Amino acid sequence: RRDVLVLTPWLAPIVWEGTFSRDILNAQYLQKNVVTGVVTFAVEKYVQFIEGFMSSANKYFLAGHPVNFYLFTDNPEKISHLQMAPENHLVVIPVQTDPRWQDISRSRMDIISSYIQSQFQHEVDYLYFMDINVQLLAHIGVEIIDALVATISSWQVTPKHENKASEAHPESQSAIPEGQGEFYYTASFYGGSVSEVYKLTRACSAGLMEDTENGIEAPWHHERHLNRYLLQHRPTRLLSPEYYWDPEL
Repeated sequence: RRDVLVLTPWLAPIVWEGTFSRDILNAQYLQKNVVTGVVTFAVEKYVQFIEGFMSSANKYFLAGHPVNFYLFTDNPEKISHLQMAPENHLVVIPVQTDPRWQDISRSRMDIISSYIQSQFQHEVDYLYFMDINVQLLAHIGVEIIDALVATISSWQVTPKHENKASEAHPESQSAIPEGQGEFYYTASFYGGSVSEVYKLTRACSAGLMEDTENGIEAPWHHERHLNRYLLQHRPTRLLSPEYYWDPEL
């Protein structure tokens, strides 16, 4: 494709539809004999999205390859029986909710890093985070597999793009110096190898905690800290906005 940017300035590939052969990648992936995990949170009103997300992800996310879905929820008793593909597993993990949605958002990074250390690192090779309030509409395959993977925000490629990177409190651990950062990444879909995701979530959790101790509440919360981390630790692969398109657009 010549109509889109397919390589970053630091020579990481940007994956768009039509820039890869899924058959070739599937064959390579099968030889590695790896398992991929997906983490998602369904707390409070977001419980309503579980069935739509799980049914579409079960169908379209790494179809034919083993995937462990880790569903964190404060209402495990409300989850109806979901029929999973033979190669997939659903693991429901009870989690306490927080009184403010900002606190729920802030605590995700800490929860993910803790479970990577205690459980996930022993069960999966790659780990991806996805928001629960989406439905997959087409196959997301092994073209997303790499050490550190980020998804370009769909707002970045529209005339309405808001420069979220410049909104940070200057004393926040998430502040990005003006003029730095070629891309703005969504916190709704990111991942990579378990070891890299552990380092990312640990760093973001520490930054969020330090901001809280200093009385700073950055807008966009963990997404801002994710972008700061990825500015200092460049992703090895970027996914185009096709992979997580905002329906508002």
